[in-house]
Amino acid sequence: MKFGDDFFKKVEKKTKVDKDTIISLAQKLQNGNMKDEKTLREVIRTLSTMTNKNVSKEKEDKIIDTILKDNVPKDVDKLF
Repeated sequence: MKFGDDFFKKVEKKTKVDKDTIISLAQKLQNGNMKDEKTLREVIRTLSTMTNKNVSKEKEDKIIDTILKDNVPKDVDKLF
């Protein structure tokens, strides 16, 4: 699916996240090994910065541990 500049302008206006950052994160997710700790840390830190949410070292470690042990719920309802 291709997105035009208008789409990215709307996203940037709402989120304050520029097109290059969105594309970079999408490529990292698409090309990255999601079982690689370094890749996971980069993605978590990028998302943290994008959303202006502070993720503590402990929380980051817990997220990575959950993903590496494949304990991520398959059912979205179980996330909440």
